[in-house]
Formats: sequence, C-alpha cells, structure tokens
Amino acid sequence: MTQYEIQYSDEKITYIVERSKRKTLELSVLPDMSVIVIAPLESSLDDIDRIVRKRAHWILKQRDYFKQFVPKEPPRQYVSGETHRYLGRQYRLKVIESKEKGVKLQGKVIFITSDMGNDPVLNKKLLYKWYKEHAELKYDELIDQCLIKLKKYGIEKPEVTIRKMTSRWGSCDSYKKKIILNTGLIKAPSHCIEYVIMHELCHLKYADHDNRFYKFLTLVMPDWKGRKDRLEKAFL
Repeated sequence: MTQYEIQYSDEKITYIVERSKRKTLELSVLPDMSVIVIAPLESSLDDIDRIVRKRAHWILKQRDYFKQFVPKEPPRQYVSGETHRYLGRQYRLKVIESKEKGVKLQGKVIFITSDMGNDPVLNKKLLYKWYKEHAELKYDELIDQCLIKLKKYGIEKPEVTIRKMTSRWGSCDSYKKKIILNTGLIKAPSHCIEYVIMHELCHLKYADHDNRFYKFLTLVMPDWKGRKDRLEKAFL
C-alpha cells in the first residue's frame, strides 16, 4: 500500500492505493475518514489521481458524514481536572509542581509532575511520552499473542513503528514486513487494540482488502467486526 495526496480547494485529501487483480477501480471512504483506492494492476498513477480528483467533492461529503459520529471533545488544556483515556477507561488528570518531570497512573488519577506546573505544552509532551512508552509495551504484548495464532500460517513478527497518525489506527507494508501503529490507539480498550494489530498482521499474508483477506481475518479472529464497531464508536 502506498499513500498519496491531492489538494482540492482548501482541503487536502490523502488516500491509500492498493493494487488488485480486478478490472475496475474502487474508491472507498472508511468510518475513520481514511480514503482507500483499490486499483487494477495496470492502472497508472495519473489515471488514479484523475479519478480521485473527479470524486473529491463526494469524498469530502463522506468525510463530513462520518465526522458526526466522532464525539466532540473540548480542546485539551492539560490541566488538573481534565479526563484522559487509557486502555478504554477515563482517568482524571492532576498536575503537580515538582522538581521531577514525569507521569504516573495511580488509582483513577493520572499525575503529571514538572517544575513548570501548569505549562500545557510541556504537560502535553510528558503525557504523550508516557502514552508512547506504555503503547510500546502493550502493543508488543498483544502482537505476541496474535502471532501465537498466526505463526502456523507463516506470519512472523514484523518491524513495528509507533507514531502519531491523523486518520488511521495502523498500516502495513507487506513488502518490507513492517507495520505502523497509532500511538493514540493505547487509549482504546485492549480487545480493540488487538483487533487493529491482528488486522495489520493479516496484511502480511494478504496485502489487499479482498475476499481472501477478510476470510483469513475471520478465521483467526471471528469477532473482529464487533471489536471494530466498538473502536469506531468510541472516539478519539
């Protein structure tokens, strides 16, 4: 899968191109507002670009439709009293001025300590660092669990990158044997995270979202649709 983008009026449209042994091009906007183009093997990038531009207005309408299902949260200030998610649960944030910088989860409270007190920029960086550190541990644990089911199908542990992603929970480069996971996914329930990981790992066997892929995903995770629905309705 390769990512491209176009500019349409004041909007930027990023889309993923997947190749498939099909005769026609299929364009979809997913509930996470990502745009997927499944194109015939012989389609040129110019042809694909032209079709995406032709349907840009429709793409933006679909994105606007899905936006209504995303819970509206006020801008984060990273100050005491806010609630922040971790593994599907809400925790109260408490900022404490201290000589030591760090983040700690205790009971139902996430504590941020720093020598700058209520500096929202610093608090945001500290909390993101904490999320990423916990994501690295949790994702690795869940990847190993998924691979127990997948190794008999020849799927080995890939290279894993964790970073911020604006419109996707994860992606897979089956050629390079590499998956990318969204740092923010650590805010979701564990079984939803496991779904995303299993989804991306299955792409190591079937790169495209075709019938073979979904048949295989259903084989190794029969309840994936329920997990996917909960993730899409949850947030972030």
